[in-house]
Amino acid sequence: MDHREDEEQSPDRTVLPTGSPDVVEEPTQGQEVDSGDEWDTDLETDIGTHQKPCWSGAALYLQSCRDTGSVPVSSFLRHLGEAELNLNHYGVGPLGAKALAIALQNDLTITNLELEDNALGAEGARHMMEMLQTNMSIESLNLSNNKLQLEGADIVSKRMSSNFYIRSIKLSGNGFDDSAAQYFADALEGDHLIKELDLSHNKIGVTGAQHLGHMLATNTGIQVLNLSWNHLCMGSAAALSDGLKVNSTLKQLLLSHNGFGRIEAKPLGQALKLNSTLELLDLSSNLVDNEAAALLCQGLATNDALRVIKLSHNPLTSIGALSLLKTITKNTNSAVEEMDIYTVFVCESFVELLDEARQRRPGLAVRHSVMSSVTRNTSALGVFQKFLKERNESIVDFFQALDEEGTMNVSTAAFRKAVKEANAPLDQRQLEWLIEKFDENRKYTIDFSQFAELS
Repeated sequence: MDHREDEEQSPDRTVLPTGSPDVVEEPTQGQEVDSGDEWDTDLETDIGTHQKPCWSGAALYLQSCRDTGSVPVSSFLRHLGEAELNLNHYGVGPLGAKALAIALQNDLTITNLELEDNALGAEGARHMMEMLQTNMSIESLNLSNNKLQLEGADIVSKRMSSNFYIRSIKLSGNGFDDSAAQYFADALEGDHLIKELDLSHNKIGVTGAQHLGHMLATNTGIQVLNLSWNHLCMGSAAALSDGLKVNSTLKQLLLSHNGFGRIEAKPLGQALKLNSTLELLDLSSNLVDNEAAALLCQGLATNDALRVIKLSHNPLTSIGALSLLKTITKNTNSAVEEMDIYTVFVCESFVELLDEARQRRPGLAVRHSVMSSVTRNTSALGVFQKFLKERNESIVDFFQALDEEGTMNVSTAAFRKAVKEANAPLDQRQLEWLIEKFDENRKYTIDFSQFAELS
């Protein structure tokens, strides 16, 4: 493609006339461009030739673009001197990556480098990782969606194991399979420097999970592991759980959009019994049903570290939701402060229990869905009490008027008739729900001594 035509279409590309180190010329048609075949030495050669004390970062970058035959990205020039350099979606390509690498080898300002979706390929990744061998400021690198494939995984993982400054690396959507997962697992075994690894939107399956599980058992630094949107199921959970049981640093485990169900929930529940550091577990969009939730509850019943659990878009019903909430509320040491089940339509019992739990733990946030009928039912007691208050009557007074023998018991039939005759503002569903609440043992009799505290 003619670079001049490309430049006319893209305002974020800068091409300047030649004449000084501060400008760059695009290669003319037919002009020979450095093919970049000798990746191992290119950066050293270019730096030795062009990095001069009097040159600014812009001048060095522009000269590097001229030498590599790549078109400069003006966003790089505009954001020089800033801690974050965001070049996502600019079509940098392998040669553009080489020019960037040359310019950044000894940069002392940038701490976060974003290069997502730039068609870097394995060659571009090699340039970036070579640059990181001398750059001492970049701590976070995003190489997501760059078609790195297995060759790129090999390159990145080898450099990861010898870099002392990178703390976060994002590698989402690069076509990584189980073999690629092994490369990263091997690189991070025993590592204590890298805190975040994003391998989401790849093709990692059971074997890859086994390698990553072994890594978790020996790694002493990782805090965030993102494996969302992979092919994890069956033995994947067991392998990851085995690592989680002994890991003492991981704080966030992201497993959404995989195949975790009943079989996988059991080892995860067992891991939650032993793990004391995990704070966030994301199992959104999996196969977690009511039985799987019950297995997770075995761990939640004693866990005192987990703060956030995400379970939306699973085949959970109100039964599983209620089981989860009961477990969390019964565990006095539970640290859970957020539960996301917003795709589950909960029942009245859930709403009541949540209200009670929030009285003890005001910060508890539970995302859920509720039918209008459920909300109406749960408001029935309040509506009834307000009605009685307007009549200068307590709920105990109302029942005593029906208790001719002074037994502190009234039949549900008598209560139903009295409420209707009093024209209380309750519809039939609200009335039946209220009766069911009062007669919890289903004996068709209401013991109203329990309502003394409501008077």
